[in-house]
Amino acid sequence: MRRGGGRVRRQLPILRLQKLSLRDYPGKLCAKAVIPGCNFRCPFCADLDLLRHHRDSELVPEREALDHLYRVRDFLDGLCLGGGEPTLHNGLLSFAYRVKSIGYLVKLDTNGTKPKRLRKLMEERVVDYVSLDVMAPLRRYPEVVRSRVDLDAIVESMSLLRRGNVDYEFRTTVVPGLLDGDDLEEIAQTLAGSKRFVVQQFRPGVEPCAGFEGVEPYGVGELREFRERVAPYFGDCRLRL
Repeated sequence: MRRGGGRVRRQLPILRLQKLSLRDYPGKLCAKAVIPGCNFRCPFCADLDLLRHHRDSELVPEREALDHLYRVRDFLDGLCLGGGEPTLHNGLLSFAYRVKSIGYLVKLDTNGTKPKRLRKLMEERVVDYVSLDVMAPLRRYPEVVRSRVDLDAIVESMSLLRRGNVDYEFRTTVVPGLLDGDDLEEIAQTLAGSKRFVVQQFRPGVEPCAGFEGVEPYGVGELREFRERVAPYFGDCRLRL
């Protein structure tokens, strides 16, 4: 897009700016920018408002978000870019540049469906930590995410992280009735030898999809058993409640 002979930079849509998070960047104090839109339709998603209602929401201007980050730069370590799926948006790279210029670490949460954009972020050194959500064993992806999936793209993103120099984790949210210990082990076999894997507890959303209204998360004891089962496949295997 051009206006008056110059290129107009695309803005990154920001639905919410969480000013402090203790859980979104391992070992760091961070803020979190929640980016709307997703190319999956996971029935257990805890943030369905990002898919259903964001078009009517008032977005946080980039400048407002950056001004806040500048004011609190002495108190926070980084910014988490989560969603939704941040890599769907063309403005992601330029926004990450600006956050890095303030002196922040940048963490990206992604589903891995845009490996070219992930590669660019890594090559430009504007992302310091990547959390890639592995939704299911590869053969079950279309069933679990309820969308058409380019599995080759997801495998490419996995390989980028495993071969690259950016710190990373793979994580799987275990949803009762949808994923169990056998599924986790199948995922672990695909990712065997990776640096870090996180078994993440399912957290019901405010607006659960039909069929998931009464689903209770796995108990802590069951989750610990899952972690112990897949831990031998990874350098570091964690449980996140």
